Amino acid sequence: MSAYFDSPFAVFALALIAQLISALIGDFLRKRAHVFKQGERHDFSTIQAAILTLLALIIGFTFSMAVTRYDQRNMLEEAEANAIGTEYLRADLLPGESGSRARDLLRKYLDLRVAYYEESYGRRSAEIEQETANTQGELWSAVRSAAVSQPTPTIALTVSGMNDVINAQGYTQAAFWNRIPLGAWALMAMMAISCNLLVGYGERRKGELFLFVLPVVISLAFFLIADLDSPRGGVIRVNPQNLLAASLSMKPPQR
Repeated sequence: MSAYFDSPFAVFALALIAQLISALIGDFLRKRAHVFKQGERHDFSTIQAAILTLLALIIGFTFSMAVTRYDQRNMLEEAEANAIGTEYLRADLLPGESGSRARDLLRKYLDLRVAYYEESYGRRSAEIEQETANTQGELWSAVRSAAVSQPTPTIALTVSGMNDVINAQGYTQAAFWNRIPLGAWALMAMMAISCNLLVGYGERRKGELFLFVLPVVISLAFFLIADLDSPRGGVIRVNPQNLLAASLSMKPPQR
């Protein structure tokens, strides 16, 4: 269900429309309701302030969740680049053609990992993931054959490094799947709609321009949260700079 929040711009538009409608409904009900009696205005303002404070806390906690997930994806991209670069060096320890084959496969694998990070909205993600899985099988086959023929501590070190490369991809995949729960979005949406309904109902100024302020501000907060939480959509994304740097260092020598 989190895939529905892959477009922060759609989240912003839907949040803004829903809140504006609720604020206008509140304003409509106020115009047809009785005037606040003595003491009722104070009680209403207290309830309104409490709900607005609760909404701010929920948005703050959800924003913290999104930032944590974004930071995790950044760290795992760096870990992937380090694991691949280290294994590329250890591939020199493999005997005969196994080392050359492993290095060629690691360069191909690195290009796939860069493509995985640069893919927008997951149009080719399934294809890239399938190619990645196939290349992982070929990489493991390359080090396994060397380990079977020469079970030495040096070869074991290379096998361990290849295991780290494959594990790093699994951790990254899990981080891309780890999104803000749908329940958190639903709670924020209900709180935002309720707050705008109360703001519209308690509005005392003439004109309806003031009713647009809160929906716009909250929608911007929703946009930022969705942008940070979305691995592929939006403006703020993880740049595979470490993988690109590793790709440059792993280019085969020019002949």
